[in-house]
Amino acid sequence: APAKDNGFIYAKIYGGFEKIQSSICDLVAVARLLNATLVIPEIQATTRARGISSNFKSFSYLYDEEHFIAALSDDVPIVRGLPKDLREARKKIKFPTVSPKNTATSDYYTTDVLPRLVKSKVLGIIVNGGKCLQSILPASLEELQRLRCRVAFHALKFRPEIRSLGSQIVGRLRASGRPYLAYHPGLLRDTLAFHGCAELFQDIHTELIQYRRNQMIKRGTVKEQLTVDSVSIKKNGSCPLMPEEVGLLLQALGYPSTTIIYLAGSETFGGQRILIPLRAMYANLVDRTSLCSQRELSDLAGPESPLSSDLPHPPPPKSEKELIEEWKKAGPRPRPLPPPPARPFYAHEKEGWYGWIGENDTEPDPSPIEFRRQAHRLLWDALDYFVSVQADAFFPGFHNDGSGWPDYSSLIMGHRLYQTPSGITYRPDRKTVATLFENVSDHLYHPPRNWTMAARQHLNNSARIEGIKMSATMSKPASFLAHPLPECSCRTAKSPVVQPVKDKHGALLFGGEEDCPDWMVRTLALVPTKNNEPQSEDYEGELPEDDPSQDTQQESDRSDTNKSEQDEEMDPDD
Repeated sequence: APAKDNGFIYAKIYGGFEKIQSSICDLVAVARLLNATLVIPEIQATTRARGISSNFKSFSYLYDEEHFIAALSDDVPIVRGLPKDLREARKKIKFPTVSPKNTATSDYYTTDVLPRLVKSKVLGIIVNGGKCLQSILPASLEELQRLRCRVAFHALKFRPEIRSLGSQIVGRLRASGRPYLAYHPGLLRDTLAFHGCAELFQDIHTELIQYRRNQMIKRGTVKEQLTVDSVSIKKNGSCPLMPEEVGLLLQALGYPSTTIIYLAGSETFGGQRILIPLRAMYANLVDRTSLCSQRELSDLAGPESPLSSDLPHPPPPKSEKELIEEWKKAGPRPRPLPPPPARPFYAHEKEGWYGWIGENDTEPDPSPIEFRRQAHRLLWDALDYFVSVQADAFFPGFHNDGSGWPDYSSLIMGHRLYQTPSGITYRPDRKTVATLFENVSDHLYHPPRNWTMAARQHLNNSARIEGIKMSATMSKPASFLAHPLPECSCRTAKSPVVQPVKDKHGALLFGGEEDCPDWMVRTLALVPTKNNEPQSEDYEGELPEDDPSQDTQQESDRSDTNKSEQDEEMDPDD
């Protein structure tokens, strides 16, 4: 760790699991760049909950604090909180705060942020886009990239309860002696609204997506029209693959109907109805709720105080005396008959976050129990992340979406590339897949052999070096953790020569890595250094000690191949 300390950096992170994971890695790199002491970042999805277990603080709800501090002790000094006198000054909002862009450069921090930090000795950072540092850093800062690797793949360990339950799930999945495939649909309401994929759904789900898209347009997150042609958007590869399509692709790859598929992710927009076609093809479609008891999942969240239900309560029944009094005061007789009562909305129609649409035109503010559900979703995402990284194969329904924000599937793919590069990780080009399905739209469940071979060849190539090369040119400019090569595994000819450095336990921190293979160096040269900066609605204002009313969580989330020609010698109806 640097001998000089310029002050303290504290931060608040807005967003879901994937944004939290990526933001923490950037914050550690920024603290090292500024020679500052990092205060354990605050996760706003848990801070706003106010109802999570008292056993955990914000960061410790997901991660092991002790391990995080110890693993980075040779790189960045990390503390759990500001000193008492500085903590009081923070409550009075006496320190400057910055809200960097998703693609902020290292020069921005050294020229704009560092002088403010040196002057005030304390600086607040608001991260609400999933990143606060550009993905590709200059070659002179390659060690900062390696620091990101150590944070993401070694220092950021989930707390023991999450790792223990995740290991139990992996054991149960492999109990039969067969491998399992992890699948993340990527069907998130925010993602579907951002890209304009409402027409993939029906009825209330389309209305919900359009409502959220309208919100994004008003905030400036989306610059397009409210109504778009979802069919053309899907053909362009900007919409997720539907579960039915994933099932057909797995059949083309030769996966038998008995294959064990683990459904990852805390939210699948459309619910179980959208999964019916995939479940019909693969009956062994399981998730955490079918592999864990309710007690195991509740123990993971810890003891929580009861909250009042967010369902509306009917008015209390009136006594006979009150009814008689109302009758006497009701005015002259005879009176017209009262209008018939409106159709009641039953409790099962209001369960879930979409129940408001039956009565109101505007989405209500989140209730305390909804904030708690948001915190729980972080736990389920962390649990599924652990299981997906350990899977024998991984298939993303939506990755590298082009929005410029980190996405869940891409983080899993990057982690698997670093930890188990020999594992099967499919990287389908959704534009090519859309073309394949367009060619066989009339024979989805009985495709001709040449279509099956074309789909199989594309997916197999995506899991090999060709797919890794494509991932480098498409994913790396948006998120370093989605493609942590070559910085995390080897050295290029341009890498500065550094003496090997070991920690106190004798483990190699950096230095002494092997040279990168030629194909990786050539691919790296093709990666554009300019990041795709998304339209973000940056948080403006001060950074208070704890303000649950500021819900600024941002709405998030190819190469062309020739069309396979229809085999004229084969009867398409065969």
